[in-house]
Amino acid sequence: MSDVHPLKTLVLELALAVGMIACLIGAMFIHTGSMPPLVVVESASMVHDPSGEVGSIDAGDLILVHNQPASTVVTFAEATDVNHPAYGYAQHGMEGDVIIYDKNGEGGTPIIHRAILRVVAAQTVSPDRTGGDPCPSGTYDALKPDTDGQLGTCILTWSVPGTPVSDAENVTVIFDGTQAGYYDCKRPAHAGVEAHLVVWQWQPAHEGILTLGDNNKCSVDQGASATNGSAGVHSPSGVVGPIRDGWILGVAGGELPWLGTVKLMAGGPNSYGTGDVPSSSFLALGTVLAAVVFAPVASESLFRRLLAGAPELKHSPPLLDPQEES
Repeated sequence: MSDVHPLKTLVLELALAVGMIACLIGAMFIHTGSMPPLVVVESASMVHDPSGEVGSIDAGDLILVHNQPASTVVTFAEATDVNHPAYGYAQHGMEGDVIIYDKNGEGGTPIIHRAILRVVAAQTVSPDRTGGDPCPSGTYDALKPDTDGQLGTCILTWSVPGTPVSDAENVTVIFDGTQAGYYDCKRPAHAGVEAHLVVWQWQPAHEGILTLGDNNKCSVDQGASATNGSAGVHSPSGVVGPIRDGWILGVAGGELPWLGTVKLMAGGPNSYGTGDVPSSSFLALGTVLAAVVFAPVASESLFRRLLAGAPELKHSPPLLDPQEES
């Protein structure tokens, strides 16, 4: 009889499974530099095709999160500017990077949206630090270092890389394909509402990135102060401001479609995000799970047939039954 105890075999198999999972997570961490290296998409804000599409970001997809310097993030404005080195750069179905960020740096469920443009301070002056209004003119950015080395400075004018906006008191960018790359809002033009994105006389609260979900019909995360009619993304402190470098958790990399649907379904059929998963994703997920279950069985059957016909096996001595050996 065999000397291998069933409990020992079970422990070894569990240890092997845990080891394989640890190796997989470790490899993804080495590749992305982030922990956790994956996020599950929980909404339809980045959907390009309601029926689901590999290559764009659907609810239920797993997305690799790359930890890279915020200064390397390419915005839609930069990627559509023929004079910019990043011209033509695209990720997940459109120009520019998709970033994962904390709402106003306050934690909670992160947002995964596209970087549209970056506002950068052009002219600054030192604030009045004696009390009262620190910036009688301009915008006070409490976290931007001043020329005196202290945190907090008054921003008088702004520049937007990838656009004609330079040293301007406020930010107006018309994404009509002429002044800046064409951004389709996927809505008809009516009653003064353009079919393309328009950032109009925006006075940013501080430096950072304006963001937008690809499926949000130009309702930018930074609200109506940036784009007319925008609802904005809200945090406990209010509407999200321009995304500071420190709020960025990572840049969206490769996509593992459908697999995150399992996490969403764990909360039940009415859990947040499950209703936004395309029907095709459920079908694809079922196919993947079925393949995982039945592939080893089919492979074993195939190998047995191949071995049965091998000439080496015909000439080898017969194997003894373990009970006969004992």
